[in-house]
Amino acid sequence: MTSAQSNAPSPAPSCPFSGVIHIRTRQTSHFTVLANRLAQRAGSAVTVGVAAYILSLPDGAPITIAALCAHFAEGKKALAEALRELEDEGWLERRIERGPRGRIITRTFAYDLPGAEPEPTAASAPTPVPTPEPAAEPEPVPAAPPERATEATDLLSRLPHRDRRLLLSEREITALAPAVTEWLDRGAPPQEITAALTDGLPARFTRRPARLLAHRLAALRPPARTVPPPQPDRSPVIPLQNCDGCDRAFRADGPGHCRDCRSASPEVRCAA
Repeated sequence: MTSAQSNAPSPAPSCPFSGVIHIRTRQTSHFTVLANRLAQRAGSAVTVGVAAYILSLPDGAPITIAALCAHFAEGKKALAEALRELEDEGWLERRIERGPRGRIITRTFAYDLPGAEPEPTAASAPTPVPTPEPAAEPEPVPAAPPERATEATDLLSRLPHRDRRLLLSEREITALAPAVTEWLDRGAPPQEITAALTDGLPARFTRRPARLLAHRLAALRPPARTVPPPQPDRSPVIPLQNCDGCDRAFRADGPGHCRDCRSASPEVRCAA
């Protein structure tokens, strides 16, 4: 009987006698780089596989539960749990943004290394300037009225009543207050701002909540108000008159007698 033949090269003298021995091939296209932190993640193999699959996809590819079920043999429950674990650990991030025509949409961002600073892309790289010129001085931003600033800080301070994880430091509240003030100046009521900041939050935060709130305030900022808000209808105020009989004040469209004087004197009733 002949032994099975292998295409693997003979191990070098320094190779280990047990465990895996890597046979590596240089790849120049159609490959994905995975961090060891993800590839060696303890726990569910489904989570690691889903993460590797998502990172290998091009931008814009669908990663809904239905799309994942069409690719993997695992069921919806296992795939949904994998997505939740990846989001909790920072590999995935769902952002609520305002899309075309003001429609609220959810975008999912995949990180190959959570917490690391992303590399600049060609679209985000600054365009070189042929002739350098001194940068213009930024225009001063007018300070918000005291009542607006107080309303903004109070709104941010009350967010833990909706979600206790949104407890902000004094420095974070001071940094976020101008953006909240801008929402108020654009006509957004406080309850609408609170809903935009607290609805649909992730199950677990991987960073300070102030960063998430700052993103929502910028991405969901309402359009500038072009017309003044409608004023509530009010009944016309009837002016006060002094009674010609008793000099008591009463409301009427013109001078005359009050109701008591008209009731007591027939002549006054006739004149009225």
